[in-house]
Amino acid sequence: MFPITRPRRLRQSVPLRRMVRETVLTASDLIYPLFAVPGESVAKEVKSMPGVYQLSVDKIVEEAKQVYDLGIPAIILFGIPEDKDTEATGAWHDCGIVQKAATAVKNAVPDLVVIADTCLCEYTSHGHCGYLQTGDLTGRVLNDPTLELLKKTAVSQAKAGVDIIAPSGMMDGFVTTIREGLDEAGFEDIPILSYAAKYASAYYGPFRDAADSSPQFGDRRTYQMDPGNGREALKEVELDMLEGADMLMVKPALAYMDIIWRVKEMTNLPVAAYNVSGEYSMVKAAALNGWIDEKRVTLETLTGFKRSGADLILTYHAKDAVRWLNEGGL
Repeated sequence: MFPITRPRRLRQSVPLRRMVRETVLTASDLIYPLFAVPGESVAKEVKSMPGVYQLSVDKIVEEAKQVYDLGIPAIILFGIPEDKDTEATGAWHDCGIVQKAATAVKNAVPDLVVIADTCLCEYTSHGHCGYLQTGDLTGRVLNDPTLELLKKTAVSQAKAGVDIIAPSGMMDGFVTTIREGLDEAGFEDIPILSYAAKYASAYYGPFRDAADSSPQFGDRRTYQMDPGNGREALKEVELDMLEGADMLMVKPALAYMDIIWRVKEMTNLPVAAYNVSGEYSMVKAAALNGWIDEKRVTLETLTGFKRSGADLILTYHAKDAVRWLNEGGL
């Protein structure tokens, strides 16, 4: 007769639990989002995202240095321009806010990986992710004209020193178009992190405060995915892989851990998960009210994303998470 196995034997002490832990969260798994705005010495807290700030370029550089010193390998930059228009000029102009921030960060912290969010919603006067039909108030973005703007944006960001281009607008064919643009401009070695499965989610609310990117009319359901669809996500991922994406992202993360798992099962490419603003703000609000243990909930959630298959996690918790990990973690 075989001896009785008692799983609890391996749970009796902190060292034992660490020895047999299957999923280990580290600083290298994390990417920290930053919001760049015009001006100097600007650090404006986002009301719906405690601890997150809109930062001028000089402050972005200070944050980048802190991030690097903590061992976090990368940041992703979002920009809020001084002026917006229907052409999203601030997204692709060589003196755009993300371009300025990227150049400044790479000059100050060369070894920090800088990712640029390559989208247009922060830069259009109507808040949608591309060109709209004249007079259309439904928010139906014109796909192919938008691709040309995304190509211009990606090339401009690469010229500014960005290490990774991350298109997030969910336009059909955006990976192919951006890849062609980068290659033609001599940036063959710049990888593309595609927002391959980005859902039309209510979890984005606080982000739209941070990025000043709420649609002025309509919604984004004609180009972002329906929350009820899983197979469609795999189709989107497969198309982006065929188009040459180097990495793939699922967004949001918390309500879509099944999608992260299914994507990881179908590809050998690195998979990223975006722990989005609403997920962050719910934890912060509950913690500020004393309802949860912020450290344990955050680390448990991030570990869950990694266990579900995420190789990389974009999270506003990144700096706090690393400090907690350095104190001993879970």
